[in-house]
Amino acid sequence: MWAHSARDGDGLRHELGDHLRGTAWRAGAFGEVFNAGPLAAHCGLVHDIGKGCSDWQCGLIRAESRGGPVGVPHKHAGTWLLDQQNLGIMAAVVFGHHGGLPSQSRLKEELHFADDDGPVAEAIRRVESIVPEIHSAAPIALPAWLPEAARDDPYALDLLVRMVYSTVVDADFLDTEAHFAAASRPLHPVSAADLAERFEHGRQGMLDGARSSPVDGLRQAVYEQCVAAAQGPRGIYRIPAPTGSGKTLASGGFAVHHARHHGLKRVIVAVPFMSITEQNAAVYRDLLEQDGDGHPVVLEHHSGIDLDDGTPGRPWQRLAAENWDAPFVVTTTIRLFESLFSNKPAAMRRVHRLAGSVIVLDEVQALPDRLLLPILSALRTLTRWFGATVVLASATQPPFELLSPLRGERIMDVIQEPKPLYEALGTRVRYRWLLDPKPTMAQIAEEAAAKPQVLVVVNTTKDAARMHRMMEEHRSALHLSTRMAAAHRRNTLEDIRRRLAAGEPVAVVSTQLVEAGVDLDFPDGFRAAAPADSLQQAAGRINRSGRLPYGTVTIFDPEDGNEAAGILYGPALQATRDRFGPDCSPDDLDALQEYYQARFDFHNVEQAGQEIQMERLAHDFPRVADLFRMIDEWTVPVVVRYGDIEELDRILSYLRDGRPGAGAKLRALRPYLATLPRGAARRAVEEGLAAPVIGDLVEWLGDYHPQRGIEISSLDPQELVF
Repeated sequence: MWAHSARDGDGLRHELGDHLRGTAWRAGAFGEVFNAGPLAAHCGLVHDIGKGCSDWQCGLIRAESRGGPVGVPHKHAGTWLLDQQNLGIMAAVVFGHHGGLPSQSRLKEELHFADDDGPVAEAIRRVESIVPEIHSAAPIALPAWLPEAARDDPYALDLLVRMVYSTVVDADFLDTEAHFAAASRPLHPVSAADLAERFEHGRQGMLDGARSSPVDGLRQAVYEQCVAAAQGPRGIYRIPAPTGSGKTLASGGFAVHHARHHGLKRVIVAVPFMSITEQNAAVYRDLLEQDGDGHPVVLEHHSGIDLDDGTPGRPWQRLAAENWDAPFVVTTTIRLFESLFSNKPAAMRRVHRLAGSVIVLDEVQALPDRLLLPILSALRTLTRWFGATVVLASATQPPFELLSPLRGERIMDVIQEPKPLYEALGTRVRYRWLLDPKPTMAQIAEEAAAKPQVLVVVNTTKDAARMHRMMEEHRSALHLSTRMAAAHRRNTLEDIRRRLAAGEPVAVVSTQLVEAGVDLDFPDGFRAAAPADSLQQAAGRINRSGRLPYGTVTIFDPEDGNEAAGILYGPALQATRDRFGPDCSPDDLDALQEYYQARFDFHNVEQAGQEIQMERLAHDFPRVADLFRMIDEWTVPVVVRYGDIEELDRILSYLRDGRPGAGAKLRALRPYLATLPRGAARRAVEEGLAAPVIGDLVEWLGDYHPQRGIEISSLDPQELVF
């Protein structure tokens, strides 16, 4: 009996018994991290027994000779067997190992169908003759912690199903890949627990080569507190540190030292915007890969391309999806949480890597309020039952302990006394408020253009393009937004940093992508009205290193712009207007706490996520995936003809042809990627301004501005936000 068709080269098919045992072995090893090894292994062992029926075996031979899929379902036999073995909802793992985790109601319907299904009985009978262990003599061992978790955490079972599913689909992919490649992919030889010395050596080299600044002593104090706190127990930690206090290095230092202390295999750093993963990944590569053994240790995963779009005939797409087999992963919070709450195998393949990892959520204030309940609930479960440590890092730390998932939960503060730190660094900037009367965009452009070095931050790509045009009426200016290809943004940031370091004149207009984690240091800044946390983040790009007596941040609310701010921020904007202004700056920690509490109330956070939580309890995995959509759902990746066009054409040719092994080319696309609103991209394809490539990825064929990138017009105000 065969599991997969003949491979190129030697023409060997994949024996079904070998595939079942190989998948079981891999899934069991993955599951051991969260004490579910036997359960994961058994689910892996039975996942493909439906292939044992004669119809499926004949279908495989036909598919080999004629091409196309086998066309015979094979998921019911293993699903039925798990149900008969009293594993309940775990049967969903096998039923969904190709198409996705089903709802519990769908599972019950399919099990009823399988009771009378002759091929199910035939498949089990045939497979048991070569893999008799599919019938376990004793009940399958569940995690020892499950009874306690069921009493304490009603969502623990939901996460256990997701984790076991992840181990099985990853093991299935890897074992299948090993057959077609005639070799197993080796496990990464380095663990996060091995990285602390590398990190310290790299950090010292970075400090030795850096220009000194007045805030170096405070940054060192923050770092030392983080390393000391890393010796604490696994759990939830909080790093409240002002912008410019070295949070990227400090949180990374905590993570690798904590991993060494507890013997953890992986650090996962998640940031809110795709645009800064490259920057953070580059920093961590400099720290961790300069003096290594030749093995890359930092995996950067932010491609945003949906590889599981259902296109037939392209199995390599799923194999190209990263499974986070690396000791240090840099990704986006969107990639992290949409994987966790997905129900599709390509997305969930990497979810089991969260167990036993240090998960650093940088700029955690950017998590969407409407999804905080399921996010915080999942983080609590990960730390309680799956051996993870979670680090909440932000200069504007939200009081998540006010919300029900973390109410009463122990949250360990890495910085024991943050107020003196904020007070010491808060003197770097002075706020100036232009709210009443409201200025015009043209007035702001004219005033900003008179500054030698200035940063203007607005809330939408539309306002950024408009402000940039107005600035250019007075002087040369640079532009930053996601309408630009990633390489274009990177080159622009390098140009900005060079000009700032050389003391040359430079004016920049940007969307908020410049605020989170982007290391820039201007003497003057202008920020369109936004929530308090965004105002403070913008201020963090002004006099960042404290070399001036003070920098100036002008907060403006234009009478003829910023229309989409209400769509983007909602009641958070009003909560800011009620609390901050000339008499209270966004650096006031007490006022910031009051702001967050009001914002949570305005957004009705406790109720906003309840539908997702109810569907998790009901085990309706497709519905949860539909409901859990973060902001990037509004946008799609767009390939832009910027940079090495010959190389881009080669990559696109590989992708469009669906050639075997082309998945490796996806990573090479990243420098060429911009984003567009989903509706705008669809219309661009219809109008001939863009062409489909693969999945939801399109190639832009229209004009590309040398500074502003893609320029579109839209009648949909929702689309103007992104």
